[in-house]
Amino acid sequence: MPKDPVCGKDIDESGARASTGQTAHGAAEVDPNMGTRSFHNGQWYYFCSMDCRTKFLASPNTYTG
Repeated sequence: MPKDPVCGKDIDESGARASTGQTAHGAAEVDPNMGTRSFHNGQWYYFCSMDCRTKFLASPNTYTG
């Protein structure tokens, strides 16, 4: 089970990847309350919330060490 690199919470990977619908352009939508993810330097990072994801994206080197 992946951990949120910002707050350290365990993330349900399947919940963070589960499609809840599609955008008008056909892209998969996910429920950010179930977790979210971002691709950085060839690796997926999982987050418990959009807040943690935003913090990570603002300064990824702070969290990837």
